[in-house]
Amino acid sequence: MKFVSPTLVCLSGLALAACQPGQDASLGEDLAQAVAASIEAPLPIPRITDAETTNQASLLSEPNWAILFSGHDLSSFRALQYDPIISGEDTNHPTNFVSGEPNEVGDAEWSIIGDFVEAEDDLQAFLVTKGHYTDFLLQLQFWNGPGSNSGIFIRNDNADEINADNGYEINIYDTNPNPDNRTGSIVGHAPPMTAVSTEEQWNTYEITAQGDQILVRVNGTVTVDYESDEHLSGPIAFQSNGGLIRFRDIRIRPL
Repeated sequence: MKFVSPTLVCLSGLALAACQPGQDASLGEDLAQAVAASIEAPLPIPRITDAETTNQASLLSEPNWAILFSGHDLSSFRALQYDPIISGEDTNHPTNFVSGEPNEVGDAEWSIIGDFVEAEDDLQAFLVTKGHYTDFLLQLQFWNGPGSNSGIFIRNDNADEINADNGYEINIYDTNPNPDNRTGSIVGHAPPMTAVSTEEQWNTYEITAQGDQILVRVNGTVTVDYESDEHLSGPIAFQSNGGLIRFRDIRIRPL
């Protein structure tokens, strides 16, 4: 069934009425402009609902989407946290990790609040997908507090040691002292093509990895179009590295 916007139908009807004999011509022009604006206006990003979590095919018009997190549970992830004791209490340069099952996510300082998962601590921690991904389209929303340092790591060679050397880190860090590593960049590989401001608001990330190409969009704006075959497959990790970070509506589709 084809969906027709009620607003468009209404405006179209008014426009026709305005074209009747005896009507003010300027009224018809104004309504025509309103109709055009309604057609050009972008549709909102679809949100995951409870009903859609049980029918993934209905999430988008294209099939094969998998929901990693929709606000209910973290069963697609395991927790991975730096161990400050074994690493000499140096959380900036740890040497060991502690991993756990999904029911131990709290040990990695993550909490589900409402429809998002949140971390707010100076302790570095990750949520790491159980699955490994090669070519994919990843979509999600994130909210970062002032000065927050976070990121999304893809194609990590070592699932138990997540860092920018073992994979690609798509950064979330608006105020990074190095502009080349700010939000929208791939740390150490590709600076953002466009500066973006994301703090204290919900934002969208769309990350496409296909072959040796990685394409990154922040709120619909392309920030990176990068080619590299250094890392080709691995889990996806969501980082907390100081400050408040929230994630919601995480979905992935293989390509």
